[in-house]
Amino acid sequence: MSLTGFSSPWWFLLLIVVAAVVVGYVLAMRARRKRTMRFSNLALLERVAPRSQGWPRHVPAALLIVSLIVLTFSLAGPTAEQKVPRNRATVMLVIDVSLSMEATDVAPTRLQAAQEAAKQFAQGLTPGVNLGLISFAGTASVLVAPTTERDGVTQAIDNLKLAQSTATGEGIFAALQSIESFSAVVGGAEGPPPARVVLMTDGKQTVPQDEYAPRGAFTAAGVAEQKSIPVTTISFGTSNGSVEIEGKQVPVEVDDASMREIARLSGGDFYKAATADELKEVYASLGEQIGYETKNVDASRPWVVLGTIVLIGAAGSALFLGQRLP
Repeated sequence: MSLTGFSSPWWFLLLIVVAAVVVGYVLAMRARRKRTMRFSNLALLERVAPRSQGWPRHVPAALLIVSLIVLTFSLAGPTAEQKVPRNRATVMLVIDVSLSMEATDVAPTRLQAAQEAAKQFAQGLTPGVNLGLISFAGTASVLVAPTTERDGVTQAIDNLKLAQSTATGEGIFAALQSIESFSAVVGGAEGPPPARVVLMTDGKQTVPQDEYAPRGAFTAAGVAEQKSIPVTTISFGTSNGSVEIEGKQVPVEVDDASMREIARLSGGDFYKAATADELKEVYASLGEQIGYETKNVDASRPWVVLGTIVLIGAAGSALFLGQRLP
């Protein structure tokens, strides 16, 4: 039962009326006592007047007053914070498909573990979230434009293919362009829905090598911050990963520092996932953050229920104790 955030606090003025009822009841009791004391033949009064019930006779009135106070609280419109599904939001899921995702330090491979976790993330999002998918290696490809249909996204995740190089900046720029195009269509009078980019990668950018280049990851993160589209980064993998390229084992260590910097520059969050289970936990946490929002909702029902119960108690006790309503 919330005691904060009343939407119509002016209803509390009714408490003045309740206070007046209390004062009126006290004055009525005193007047009744004075009339009794003026009765000249007290012995006769004791024989003809009903025996006093003591303090129990005040129970109906007390319950009535309490019910009025509780019902006044309900009229004031108490509110409480509650998580409710978002009815409009846009999320672009950007997944690295560079050759380093073939590493087996995360069983069975980084890519397969990422696919499984990403599908669970897509299927678990609330219906009001528009989800799109982008894959990137040397270039970025928009596989699915933002949509509330999840089947197309999960099928595209299943069909991800590995390619050479890692152009992280291109992946972010492609996501921003997709969000802008979608927002221009669905914006309406309320404006574009809130948007976010979820970037999952396991390695350092290689195209271009300078992350501050015009198409670099840090530059893209700065553009995302200017557009108020945070980039949530997930650094996936371990420092022991390696892949075979042209017969040689090439180490593919994760680049946590760059992912953390992208998140900072864009106003997003950074997550580290070294195992498949950790990646699923990260996606589950993101699903809660993205799919739900905290709103102040009406919380007057418990007050109405309590006030009604107390009012019924007042009526019942009055009939039981005095054979009349208070």
